[in-house]
Amino acid sequence: MHRPLVAATMLALATTPAAAQDSTMTETPTRSAVPTAPAEDVSSIEAILTALYDVISGPKGEARDWDRFRSLMLPEARLIPTGFPEGSSRARAQMLGVEDYITRSGPFLEERGFFETEVGHLAERFENIAHVFSTYESRWNADDEEPFQRGINSIQLMWDGERWWVVNIMWRGVGPEHRIPEKYLSR
Repeated sequence: MHRPLVAATMLALATTPAAAQDSTMTETPTRSAVPTAPAEDVSSIEAILTALYDVISGPKGEARDWDRFRSLMLPEARLIPTGFPEGSSRARAQMLGVEDYITRSGPFLEERGFFETEVGHLAERFENIAHVFSTYESRWNADDEEPFQRGINSIQLMWDGERWWVVNIMWRGVGPEHRIPEKYLSR
């Protein structure tokens, strides 16, 4: 492809009004495309955050309700753990689809036991999109006094006119000795 054609295409995309692009956008999946979410799980930003933490948490030996998890997510949603490999100063990200996450994390969560709770968040919304920095603490057992990990989930959400959907979750977990900035600890 010639550079002038690439530049012209990029300019056309950058200057096209959003209304004109709407005809090329994929419609939000119908309720039949994913398991039906309980209305109380997807009626507000707070509700979907609560459902998200609840569905991955549970004691050792207890299977998670993966259909409930799927019902919160757009089918194309991405779950993206990030971090620094040992000895590296460059962060890495791993891109997982919904089913990839279930396949990789499901057995571990059930075999080990895992409880993740939100301890604060900072949310911003513009019309039908929202972004939430959600600070969490992870424990192996619900009654563990101290978390083994803390971190922040960067969660992108979309309101389709009827309910909220999780579009992406990117997170960074850190040891309990790391300080989380105060602005991410309140609600």
